[in-house]
Amino acid sequence: MTSVLVRHASAGEPHDWDGDDSLRPLDARGREQAAQLVELLRPLEVRRIVSSPFTRCVQTVEPLADALELSVELDGRLAEGAGQAAYILVQEDGIVCCTHGDVVGDLVGRGLKKGAAVVLQAGEVVREI
Repeated sequence: MTSVLVRHASAGEPHDWDGDDSLRPLDARGREQAAQLVELLRPLEVRRIVSSPFTRCVQTVEPLADALELSVELDGRLAEGAGQAAYILVQEDGIVCCTHGDVVGDLVGRGLKKGAAVVLQAGEVVREI
């Protein structure tokens, strides 16, 4: 069973964004990171893409979804502050889950850089992308 947990790509600094933080989009660097994820994750047998409903998470996996002709499913269990609510999702074979730094830490016990991902097998980290 292989799944992928992605931390959203770069979206600038929260204090530089005037609107609702859940609507903060990727910045130029983040869009580049999202594009790079396509080539890194394409070789994995991705069958489903699920994202936090926050704009920056959705935008991180949209290029992958487009390339694989899949839709991005929104799930509040991946939202910022959700803790380990997404544990059951990351157990699913062939799933890519995009979330926030705090949720990554809660699920795998350590943080990731923005735009990075970990490949999980049976819930254990086997490599970082």
